[in-house]
Amino acid sequence: MAPVTSSSPTSETSQPTLVRGLSLLDSVLLLAGGIIGSSIFLTAKDIATPLPHPVLFLLVWVLGGLISLFACAAFAELGSMFPDSGGQYVYLREAYGDLVAFLYGWMLFWVSNGGTIAALSVASAAYLGSIFPFASQEHVVFVVAGVAVSRAHLVALVSIALVTYINVAGVRKGAILQNAATWAKFVAMAAFVILGFTIGKGDWSHFSAQASGISGGLTMGLTPGQLLSAFGVGLIAVFWAYDGWVYITWVAGEVKEPRRNVPLAMLLGILLIGVIYMAMNMTYVYALPVTEIAKHDTIANAAAVALFSPGAATWLSALIALSCFGAMASCTLSGARVYYAMARDGAFFQSMGELHPKWRTPAFALIGQGIWGAVLALSGRYDQLYTYVMFMMVLSYTLTVLGMFLLRWKRPDAPRPCRCTGYPWLPAIYVLIGAAWTINTIITRPTEALAGTGIVLIGVPGYLYWKRAAKKTAS
Repeated sequence: MAPVTSSSPTSETSQPTLVRGLSLLDSVLLLAGGIIGSSIFLTAKDIATPLPHPVLFLLVWVLGGLISLFACAAFAELGSMFPDSGGQYVYLREAYGDLVAFLYGWMLFWVSNGGTIAALSVASAAYLGSIFPFASQEHVVFVVAGVAVSRAHLVALVSIALVTYINVAGVRKGAILQNAATWAKFVAMAAFVILGFTIGKGDWSHFSAQASGISGGLTMGLTPGQLLSAFGVGLIAVFWAYDGWVYITWVAGEVKEPRRNVPLAMLLGILLIGVIYMAMNMTYVYALPVTEIAKHDTIANAAAVALFSPGAATWLSALIALSCFGAMASCTLSGARVYYAMARDGAFFQSMGELHPKWRTPAFALIGQGIWGAVLALSGRYDQLYTYVMFMMVLSYTLTVLGMFLLRWKRPDAPRPCRCTGYPWLPAIYVLIGAAWTINTIITRPTEALAGTGIVLIGVPGYLYWKRAAKKTAS
């Protein structure tokens, strides 16, 4: 059964329903806040290493944004067909059936979203600890089962609890929190870019190949095949940086005019992120030659020091802490709606399909998500889990875009208020790129691909249990 998404008032005798309280602006900020986490401050090295030419270094960011837009075009059509909470889970269910959709949701809860919430909360606390020593990771409070719990971990737990409570207390409260965090990071990043180019001690010559000591012109002396391979390696980091645009589909059941606003939010959000990412990376290049960028794991700090002074690294740490917190808030708000949709289908913990009678939010889904994120934050295992599941995440996007083609064939007469731009060529290009990336990962990183597949398949017994329980309840 698809989740009820009416925004009409409830009476004492009726079941509470979700509130359509998210405007187009809320939706764009949710998407942007979810995408901009820590990656834009860390990934430059992974891109500059295979592509140490300033033009190619910047071009790969444009290419990554365009490829993401290809997927968004297909998701926009699916979102206009199924404007319900759960988003991609619903699209997979309608295209492939319950099992595929369940395994996607299973992966989100136990690994992807849980790991994201854990990683972002700990990262935010760690960067905060570099400013305020009392919250540092160096201060170990106690050790449990060989795991050292620092003050930064405790700050992370408090932030998870706070964000979870605010989201339980109402979708508008959750939106206000993530909007405030997103606007604040926009202002801070704009200040970094504007001040960097106006008073920073950078050099425009860094945008030329000669400044980076590169010979061989734009192709860097590489064959077309080698250059294509270099772009492929660079795109891995770029795709990670753009990941999160799917969040808005998960909360479609609470978006005003979802058939219009969900597709529009994806388009506007990706374009906005593309502009921000280009501005940030151009600032990095202005600060340092691309060959120097390839030497720094924390490029934002290195660029701040080069442009201003060593003291600038402090306020850069504050920006990264804020950015991670905002992304965690977006993930918390949106992720719980997938488990809510699963539970309403009888394919997850029954309590997660219930709404708070007063605040009309999926309270149990939010609380369960928060508890699991806290457990992963304390365990320190989230990074390894997330590495394994990235293979399955890209595969799920590819399957979803392919599912749009399948639904065109299965339901040709279904209403499609927003039809995929560039159909069939643009979504087909994305499917080919996603399939090639998946095959390449299986060949080059078989351990991660096998581990990711194994994590997902562990959910099959759970699916059989919940579906059997749902049938007994129905009878």
